[in-house]
Amino acid sequence: MAAFDTTRTTYGSTGLIGRLGALLATAAGAFAAWNDARATRNALNGLSDRELADIGMCRGDIDSVAAGKSVF
Repeated sequence: MAAFDTTRTTYGSTGLIGRLGALLATAAGAFAAWNDARATRNALNGLSDRELADIGMCRGDIDSVAAGKSVF
């Protein structure tokens, strides 16, 4: 007959490896978000003032859009 131990208090907690993995995943996500904002900022800065006006933006809106904040 098999025994099942239900007295462990560590249910649901992660060990050192799990915490390091979570830290790595968080860092990778932050880097991806930074890179997306950088690419957006560079693409919008490459447009002329006329092209920005065509899409309803001005140069002052670029940082807000790159940060993910809607200006509309």
